[in-house]
Amino acid sequence: MPSDAFVEKLTEQVGHEFSASQQYVAVAVYYDDEALPRLASFFYAQAIEERNHAMMMVRYLLDSDAPVRVPGLAAPKSGFANLVEPVRIALEQERKVSDQIAALSGLARAEGDYQSEQFLQWFLKEQVEEVSTMSDLLRVVERGSENPLMVEEYLAREGMGSEAPDPTAPPAAGGAL
Repeated sequence: MPSDAFVEKLTEQVGHEFSASQQYVAVAVYYDDEALPRLASFFYAQAIEERNHAMMMVRYLLDSDAPVRVPGLAAPKSGFANLVEPVRIALEQERKVSDQIAALSGLARAEGDYQSEQFLQWFLKEQVEEVSTMSDLLRVVERGSENPLMVEEYLAREGMGSEAPDPTAPPAAGGAL
């Protein structure tokens, strides 16, 4: 079983993942209201992905016979100054989550908890992809802010948000959506 310190930090991370999911829903709703369906769809899909990350962590705790607690959440930011701000917030959020996952992995290693360290390897890889995707999207949205339909075209052309599930991903509690 993972240490109490690791369980506490992973529980906090469950909250961060659910919070990211809600933030992405708020971003998707903003873009939906702006009649930008590709951006909205991309962020709705991101919201589901973040929710599934939280549920993967819950499944790990359950499988490890560790206590499971679902933390409460603060309300997400839902008002945005322009089309760029939501993506900038998303990139900052992904960078922060990358640091959190790295710290969790470091904690597992420091405690000699090799199972938990191994569990987190997928998340470390996933965060590299997430930061890269949001960095690219931010550059595109900054360039296309005067003509958001160009951003919509980019998303359609690149197929962003329509990737197949990763078969190497850890299982999620309740099954992934």
